Amino acid sequence: MLRSLPTLAGVASGLRFVMGLRSFLRDPVTVDEALSTLRHRLGHREDDFLALAREAIYDYPQSPYLPLLRMAGCEPGDLERLVHGEGLEEALRALYRQGVYLTVAECRGQPVVRGSLTLPFEPAHLQSPFQGQYVEARRPGTRSQGRTARIDLATCRERGMNRILHLYARDGFGWSQGLLTVPGSYALMTLLEYAAAGEPFARWFSPVDPEAPGLDPQYRWSGRLLHWSGLAAGVRIPAAAYVPMADMTPAVRWMERVLRAVGTPHIHTTVSLGVRLCEAAAAAGIEIAGAQFSVSGEPATPQRMAAFHRAGVEAVPSYGSTETGNIARGCLAPQQADEMHFMADAQAFIQVGGQDSRDGLPAGALLFSSLRATAPLILLNVSIGDAAVVSQRPCGCPLEQLGWTAHLHTIRSFEKLTAGGMTFLDTDVVRVLEEQLPARFGGGPTDYQLVETESEGGGSRIRLVVHPRLGPMDEPGVADAFLEAIGRGTGAERVAELMWRGAGLLTVVREPPRVTESGKILHLLSERPTPSLTAAR
Repeated sequence: MLRSLPTLAGVASGLRFVMGLRSFLRDPVTVDEALSTLRHRLGHREDDFLALAREAIYDYPQSPYLPLLRMAGCEPGDLERLVHGEGLEEALRALYRQGVYLTVAECRGQPVVRGSLTLPFEPAHLQSPFQGQYVEARRPGTRSQGRTARIDLATCRERGMNRILHLYARDGFGWSQGLLTVPGSYALMTLLEYAAAGEPFARWFSPVDPEAPGLDPQYRWSGRLLHWSGLAAGVRIPAAAYVPMADMTPAVRWMERVLRAVGTPHIHTTVSLGVRLCEAAAAAGIEIAGAQFSVSGEPATPQRMAAFHRAGVEAVPSYGSTETGNIARGCLAPQQADEMHFMADAQAFIQVGGQDSRDGLPAGALLFSSLRATAPLILLNVSIGDAAVVSQRPCGCPLEQLGWTAHLHTIRSFEKLTAGGMTFLDTDVVRVLEEQLPARFGGGPTDYQLVETESEGGGSRIRLVVHPRLGPMDEPGVADAFLEAIGRGTGAERVAELMWRGAGLLTVVREPPRVTESGKILHLLSERPTPSLTAAR
């Protein structure tokens, strides 16, 4: 959401943003412009990186990377020789081995410790010094802790180029664009990016009512401001229409009308909201086969992607964040459920190997570096807490032909989840909640969820939420099956299982899984008080 004017950071920038919207909306990116730009950028990645490093790091005294580079003895000339001599990715690996990187905890404000050197860290200094026409918007979500993100028109136009290229690869021009998400920075940026691509949304459905009592009025006014600005520019940008999670029929009916008119509805949403939309269509007896989905925000697991296939729709995942922008887009000839092409024109990445792992950076961790001055945050070997399988297989799909050749799949968070004193990996939770419990007790990948609450005395209680639509079931048996599945493996896992059993921490409750402000159905939802975090993710 847009901050109210009295508290808007950088009032002059906010005014420039509003004044720039009209020309922004009237001058969309063309396919030829996007193709030409992509070819140029892929051919000049090293030069672009070096130019950004000079301007946003070496010439920016507040850059958090400057003391790390100096610690490594890497001045501008050294970096230039390293990149030109070894190549960009090898140069980044060399810098990582010299301690030039940031973990998730460090990005959140933890002091950076490299040997005997300890550096205080201010997350705000990751912000790009080049942004001009921007406003700050609330970013609801679990990782962001409700922090703000900058919405910059130049950034939105650049991301619009990748939007138009992905539509070009999918033969998606002329699709009826539909957005299913809550108000906030993700919604506003997505609306602007598609407008920049010349494919504005026809409808915006929100599972949160912007008019609900008690909500900050900025949720209501942010969408309206963009809607009115679009009308002034002759571009229709829809306002949010409330569609409750319990009854998504209006969104399904819109898709049905588009299909009956021999059109193609294209829904852009989170993975779990997309699954819920397909389930709502099936429950209402409405046929949506032939629809297209673009899904993001959560792991695109095989079980969740299978739910789209059962509905007869094509769902293509993407991977990224509000701050980094899009990192990868779904392969159009995938061998894995979440196989995607890394968008190498905007960023570079390296992967931590087993011998190179550090505290907070296990083997397989991905570290990202920015190549574009329009990046909201300047990244140099920065972890966002994810690992993936990386490959270079030839797939022959249109995205490979555009020049995006590296593949990522099985993208998962390596940040451990802790509940009730039990620590386990995200992948373990996914496996049990999405595969084993549905196989034994019925339902699908969004019907089971762990919710941790904290009692007044500070103790933890864990509820295994099971959707009531699955009908009667042996609830103690469900709890036992979960604990048995989690307890398999090493001795430590078995100890954790016994601890939960002995403490009686786990109970099964029959209610719909909770949905976050950003429209996600998380595998583990913590209702414990959490400390505020100052870093953007």
